[in-house]
Amino acid sequence: MRLALAQIISTDDGEANLAIVERFATDARAQGAELVVFPEATMRAFGGTLADVAEPIDGPWATAVRAIAARLDLTIVVGMFTPGEAGRVRNTLLVAAPDTVAHYDKVHLFDAFGFAESDTVDAGDRAVTVAVGGTTIGLATCYDLRFPALFLSNAVAGARLSIVCASWGAGPGKAEQWDLLVRARAVDTTTFVIAVGQGDPASQGRASTGAAPTGIGRSAVVSPFGEILHQLGAQEGLLVVDVDPGELDAARQKLPVLANRRLDL
Repeated sequence: MRLALAQIISTDDGEANLAIVERFATDARAQGAELVVFPEATMRAFGGTLADVAEPIDGPWATAVRAIAARLDLTIVVGMFTPGEAGRVRNTLLVAAPDTVAHYDKVHLFDAFGFAESDTVDAGDRAVTVAVGGTTIGLATCYDLRFPALFLSNAVAGARLSIVCASWGAGPGKAEQWDLLVRARAVDTTTFVIAVGQGDPASQGRASTGAAPTGIGRSAVVSPFGEILHQLGAQEGLLVVDVDPGELDAARQKLPVLANRRLDL
């Protein structure tokens, strides 16, 4: 599978962000990618209101993404916001493909490091896997990365790739934690981890907005043994890589953590 990691820096303008999606997706397809992954909050960057842009997955913004996917004949995974309860929204990953539409609502809300996502966001209540080109992928969003059970659930359901879309906040030790966690989740589940974060606004001379998480970059492709195979820096960029999900069979023979796990403890 040839896939692309689109490390962008989204703004508070949904139409401008949609244009960024189209530009990066077009470039990815020109390089032969069949799957392109964008970060969390691609629809609108954190730091402003979200309820005024939230829409259903059949709304105009998501419909435009699906049109891009259909025109380019590829699958797009992208972070957006959908309506929740009582004025809240859901932090949603849209999976748009020519013949498939699916979505995942972030389960673990980021109430940490001085930020309270639960003030404005409703949590999802289920894990989601999706087949892309015959390969099952598991979906996760940012803070989910700190919770191994979600990734294990996806792997047990057949996921061979774990996709993480993030807007990872900066701070002391946060970059090191990101690198550690993307590697750990790969080893926990013997899956490839495809981790795509927002780039760092500082790389464009833009300041972060209050306590809202923006991004640090460092999008990565991690092997089932926890080796970082490819990684971007802080700036925007498109990383196109070839991943062979068939390599998981050999990895799982050598490191059969899924087969050896104990369920009776």
